[in-house]
Amino acid sequence: MEKREPPATPEEYNRWVVRYRETPLMKLAPGAQNYIVSAEKITVSFVTLQPNIRIIPHRHESEQMVIVQDGACDFLVAGKLYHLEEGDVLIIPSHVDHGNYSSERGLRMIEVFSPPRYDMVEKQRELMA
Repeated sequence: MEKREPPATPEEYNRWVVRYRETPLMKLAPGAQNYIVSAEKITVSFVTLQPNIRIIPHRHESEQMVIVQDGACDFLVAGKLYHLEEGDVLIIPSHVDHGNYSSERGLRMIEVFSPPRYDMVEKQRELMA
């Protein structure tokens, strides 16, 4: 099939495409780091946790989806543990306490937040300054 649409200009490409690994790497906790990409109504976080890391329970306004890419973890949501493996998606409502424990294999996950996690956006701005 022949492509009929014109390619994006370099300016258009740079306006809409982000290479997340070229954004500042942020430290969430010892052994936990992430990159974020944020838009007007959503933040996406690309997270890596070393083996056997605990993320202490916390809460925020944003709804959150957790997509496990590799490894495993036990996610604590509202006082209950949910074991997650590669391919699992966990939905966490707004203002609900949650945290997690990465497995001995570690964890790579994508987190999606709506509305954006403005605290992470601000931290990214500080790192870029």
